[in-house]
Amino acid sequence: MPDLVRLYIRNVLIGFALSAVFVGALLGLNVANLWHLVSTSPMGWVAGLMLFVFNGIVFAGVQFGIVIMRMEDKGGDGGRGRRMPVGPAVPALAHATVGTRRAQRRD
Repeated sequence: MPDLVRLYIRNVLIGFALSAVFVGALLGLNVANLWHLVSTSPMGWVAGLMLFVFNGIVFAGVQFGIVIMRMEDKGGDGGRGRRMPVGPAVPALAHATVGTRRAQRRD
């Protein structure tokens, strides 16, 4: 299996584990009376499952994004690319001919 796929699967599993802890804490601490709503409703398990799945998707995406952004380049240049030497500054000359008498004069 390619390394990137293995990295993605591992971070999705971590994200869903974080979602399980988060939803467990929400229900255990009875935030916004969620435990009562889930436990007394006949379709409360669907709400709990939806909380778990949707939070899992969010946490998995955030987890994978953090891991990707923290990856370092082993190139030695700090990820800035190859540096090229810069030569001396050369002045650019511009001649304004539009709108002057010289441009308007036609013989």
